[in-house]
Amino acid sequence: MNPKVSIIMGSASDMSVMEEACKILNDLKIPFEINALSAHRTPDQVAEMARKAHERGVKVFVAGAGGAAHLPGVIAAFTPLPVIGVPIKASISIDGWDSILSILQMPAGIPVATVALNGARNAGILAAQIIGTGEKEVFDRVVTFKAELAQKVVSANAELAKVQFEYRTNGK
Repeated sequence: MNPKVSIIMGSASDMSVMEEACKILNDLKIPFEINALSAHRTPDQVAEMARKAHERGVKVFVAGAGGAAHLPGVIAAFTPLPVIGVPIKASISIDGWDSILSILQMPAGIPVATVALNGARNAGILAAQIIGTGEKEVFDRVVTFKAELAQKVVSANAELAKVQFEYRTNGK
């Protein structure tokens, strides 16, 4: 089975954030690979991975990085595939803002879709939606997933309706 999503993180310490992308892709039955590669320490390996990923069936990258967070942009420079960047609040980070801005502020022609700080779950969902545009089975699983999300909110609201306060105007 070839990967459809390539999850790359700047270091193995980012796995605690990036595992959320792994979990949702696994739940949606989308094959993925995981690698730790650094834009600064292993740039040749990053370039090689980005250039050749499509030959192995990869459709989209999910790249997480903290601090200077160049990894998603470097991948985007070397591939025609979509790249989703996950800014990570690292120990060396300036509250995550350095990561967010490094990924978000890409130059024209080198786009990187950017999710929220530590938002790997949303990156996995977005990757599934991208793949679903060309694969009906994946599309149908995403539709089911979204319907289940909606049902959770409906159920939670029904539970909130039971909470009583003297001056509450709804839920009576």
